[in-house]
This record gives sequence, C-alpha cells and structure tokens, in this order.
Amino acid sequence: MDIRVNIEGTDLNMEEVKALRKDASAALDRLWSGDMDMTGWVKAPVEQDEKSLEYLLDVADIIRSEAELMVVIGIGGSYMGAKSAIEALPRFEHGIEVKFLGINFCTDYYREIIEEVKRKNTILCVVSKSGNTMEIQAALEVLRPIMQQKYGSVEEASKRIVAVTDENKGRIREEANEMGYTTFPVPGNIGGRYSMMTPAGLLPMAVAGIDVRELLRGAQTAASSPLWDADAMDYAIARYMLHENCGKAVDVTCFNHSRMTFFGEWMKQLFGESEGKEGKGLWPATLQFSTDLHSMGQFLQEGSRIFFETMLVIDGCDDEIVIPAGNFKGMTMKQMNDIMVQGVIRAHRSAGNPIIEIHVPELTPFYFGQLVYFMETSCAITAMLMGVDPFNQPGVESYKSEMRKLCGME
Repeated sequence: MDIRVNIEGTDLNMEEVKALRKDASAALDRLWSGDMDMTGWVKAPVEQDEKSLEYLLDVADIIRSEAELMVVIGIGGSYMGAKSAIEALPRFEHGIEVKFLGINFCTDYYREIIEEVKRKNTILCVVSKSGNTMEIQAALEVLRPIMQQKYGSVEEASKRIVAVTDENKGRIREEANEMGYTTFPVPGNIGGRYSMMTPAGLLPMAVAGIDVRELLRGAQTAASSPLWDADAMDYAIARYMLHENCGKAVDVTCFNHSRMTFFGEWMKQLFGESEGKEGKGLWPATLQFSTDLHSMGQFLQEGSRIFFETMLVIDGCDDEIVIPAGNFKGMTMKQMNDIMVQGVIRAHRSAGNPIIEIHVPELTPFYFGQLVYFMETSCAITAMLMGVDPFNQPGVESYKSEMRKLCGME
C-alpha cells in the first residue's frame, strides 16, 4: 500500500499507541473473520468475480453507446461513493454525464434534472436495497412517467431503467422482475456506506468513464497489504486516542486538492454513521485548502480547541503550471500547494492543534481505490475501539418514522 500516515504531529505518547496496536489488530482480525455482520466489503477486493465485472462493464459500454445521460436515483451510500469518484478522477473520453436524484426533496433541483431528462437520451439507474426509502420512492415516481411518455410506452421506458438492488426481495426487486429491468445485486452483507466497490458505485463510475479495474486493483493492493500491521493502523488508533484520551470531539479533514471536495462528503457519512452512536464518536468535518483558510482558518488558529486536523494530501500532479512573473516567478502551482500545506501545518501546530498527515501519491483510480479501502478499514477499527458497532445506524430511522407519520403512512 502506497498511502503513508504520519501521527507525529499529534504529540500522542507513542508507547501508548504501540500498546493499542494489539487491540487494533484484534479488531482487524474480527473484520476478516467473516463472523461479523455486514463485513462483506472486507474481502470483496480480493474475491472479485471476473464474470460479474465483465457483465457490468459490458452493460456500461451499452449505456454509453445509447445514452447521453444517466440519472442515478439513490441516497447516502447509494450515491455518495459514485459521485465522489466521478468528481475526483480522470475519465475516458467516451464517458457520459451522470447526475443524481433522490438525494433531496428540493423542487428547483428536481426541475433541473427533469428538464435534462426531457432533452437528452437518458438511462435511469435506481440504487436501493429495498426501495422503501422515501427519497427513492418519490424520485422514481416522478421520473418513471416522464420516461414512459418520452419513449412512448411502459415497455420502452423499462428497457432504459437499471436497478441495483437486493438479489431476492424488496420493492425494487419485485418491480424489476415484473418490468424486466436490467439488474445488478447489492450484496446483503455490505451496507450502503461501505458499498462503493459494489455495482452501486462501480456501474455509475464505469458509465462516467472511470477505469474501475484500476480502482479495484488499488483496493485489492490495500486489502492485501501487510502495512495494516504497522503505521497505517495508527490512523485509527490516533483518532481513538485523541477522542478518548484528549477529549477531542471533531475530526477536521483538510484536503489540498479541489477535486476531493465530495470525497469529504462521502467520508462524513462513513465516519458519522459508523461512529456516532451511544453518545460516542467524532464529528467528521471537511475543509478545502487553501479556500477555507480564508474562512474557517481563523477558527482553526484561535478558536475552541475541540478538534484535531487530518491533513489528507495528494502529493503528485499530472503536469506543472509555472508562474511566469511577479514575486513567485518560476515557481509552479505544485510548489505553491506544497508550501501552503507546510505553512498550515507549522501555523496550526504552533497553535497547539494535533495534526495527522495522510499522503496519497497521486489522484488516480488506483490510489483512489487504495484510499477508499484505507478509510473504510480505519473507520471500522476506530468504531470498534470505541466499543460501537460500525455497521448499524439505528438513529437514522427516527426521522424516517416521523416523516412517514406526517405523510399518513403510519
């Protein structure tokens, strides 16, 4: 694994860190044992079924050849993984536009997507295990009749709907079987926020033109890396110690690459839903540098000491842009970005902020796959050290229950 972690800027006692490696290793062993529910994602990169992947890539090829737009209907893990990768990664020229619906109830947002569907040759991709989520139901009920009118019949519209859902049961599975949708399975032992490496994430990525084979290869490299027994595990341990021993309540992940903004949104769901229960957990916040240094930078330097920082740094770039004149003549934007990162670390460390550094060599599908697997595993280990189940989300049901009551459904 090529991702590197540096926790020296946390000022944690390294003997205490080493002592916790035994507990962290035990947590990792439990993840790999297969005895825990919802851990299918752990072995998925090293047990990838080539036949299933070939089928997914073939369907993606057909969609790209026949459509201008794919609208993915999904929320939470059913869209965040795909969207974060599509925003972050380079794409093949033959990729098509991918938009997302079912992520809110905003009228103006719906109107924009509806107008695009009416203008462009469109494929719908519904991503939901059950189809019972209200955002998914509403989006599908809005777009399905528009597709039927656009393409002249229920049958023709159904040819342009793909479902990524439970293999055997649920509202979407029943509808897919009845209407003849093309389908892909969502593994029953993988939860939404850990599903980026399943068809839920891979199909939209492939349609958008991302090299998903390279992404999976990166995840496989991380999954089979012995570095989980060394410093890479220290990210989970440091987060736990900063929360448990130092009273930190907020983990502020700071990115130095503009295309990583939505990866931060994916991280917020991953860590928030996995850790935030039983009165425990770190609040996951994300910032984009240097933009947010001119807003939240003031708080980071002089505000309440409730947080620590995770500096997630993309070290490399494809080509250099040289500044031709002025005070920075001859310097590259890459050099300026590196100077910014080091300047932030110096300033914030001088203010007493604990800082974890995570370095990723380049923003490519291969390293992105490594990073996703790294974050998923680190998150699960941290939650287990905290003593909570990383894979349930009982609190999410509360707002859904109240909404169903308001809609007269309960």
